[in-house]
Amino acid sequence: MFVFACAGCGARLTSPLSRVALPVHAHQKYGNGMQLPVLMEPGTFAVETEPSGPPWRRWEEIDPDEPAARGIHAPVEFLSDGPPGAVVIAPGDVRATRLIPEKAGGYCCGLDGADGPNMACEACGLPVASRIDDCSLWQAVWLAPNAVHRRRVGDAVPPLSWSELMETPLITPPSEPIATWGGRAGTTHWWSWSPQWEAAAGRALAHLLAASERRPVAVPDGPTAEVFRRALDALLPAGPPELRAALAGPGRPAADTDADLLLVPVHPQTGELWTPLSENGRSSGTGTPSSGSSGAAAAPTPVAPADRSVPLPFGVWRWLAFPEPSPPVPTSSGRHAELLRDYPAEPRPLHPFRIDSGVFRHTLVRLPAARSPWLREILADLIHHMRTGVF
Repeated sequence: MFVFACAGCGARLTSPLSRVALPVHAHQKYGNGMQLPVLMEPGTFAVETEPSGPPWRRWEEIDPDEPAARGIHAPVEFLSDGPPGAVVIAPGDVRATRLIPEKAGGYCCGLDGADGPNMACEACGLPVASRIDDCSLWQAVWLAPNAVHRRRVGDAVPPLSWSELMETPLITPPSEPIATWGGRAGTTHWWSWSPQWEAAAGRALAHLLAASERRPVAVPDGPTAEVFRRALDALLPAGPPELRAALAGPGRPAADTDADLLLVPVHPQTGELWTPLSENGRSSGTGTPSSGSSGAAAAPTPVAPADRSVPLPFGVWRWLAFPEPSPPVPTSSGRHAELLRDYPAEPRPLHPFRIDSGVFRHTLVRLPAARSPWLREILADLIHHMRTGVF
């Protein structure tokens, strides 16, 4: 367990926290006017290892050799010149801070941190963090890496093993009610695909395309096909599948690992990818994060060949690997009418699944395969693919 303290005066700024992997949707912008919940679970923190936040430079202003040195292999609109190592926590875990009114950047429906840190240490006034709660952004507090220090306040607790993780209730359903605000009727809700699923699919699709080398890829029928098949059919050449992708991980048949590409879970605490060698072992918490992620914590990666491992957040992977059956829908009349009134059937989203284009782009440009002309073409035509409903 750790706490974070002000680098200026040493005042304690957070409750005790344990480190977890940075969620793939940490920087997601979802829709327009949406009210997203808190990004981090209470009592946890994650680290963004890349530079983040202002100041920003346009791609045209950057020396041609610099992006590759930073692990970026295709053009992006802007690059951050902010410091690496920003720490994200839940707003409820902040202590002894105050808002800086003149730093209220964004302000459509809340704060977006565009003007830099908007929270100061209550004791000495040093700007130490950015509160994010604007519409379409995940609510969070980002601690400025050059303004805080981390202190250990308890013994290290080993991360859960994969088998222990499977005994937890951690699972992410594919759809959920999304809140909107600012309309004449006030806050409203509508049923949609989960933003977390759309972000997870964006990262996974980038890895699938990079590993495919432009060969057709087959994915399992059912929920996995509903998430990926439309995009793979649109972005890869037509023809008999040359590569087979399968869900592999704890509790899955060993035969699944014979597939060409493996859709595997990312450990939620360490950021490690599951491998056949880790089936019965405890996550080590050492290594390199899964490449191209929009942020795994500075922890680990695969022991198996990384070019065939496709990362999925554990909760999303678990639903795909072990989908929960939908309960039967009772008729709206007769003896089932009262049951339907008290326990209405969970509605399905009204549109086909769409992959998050921002997370897809963020991931793909950080994979060396993005140098390929055909992947550069996909990136250049992203708006067209968004219009056709793939993203």
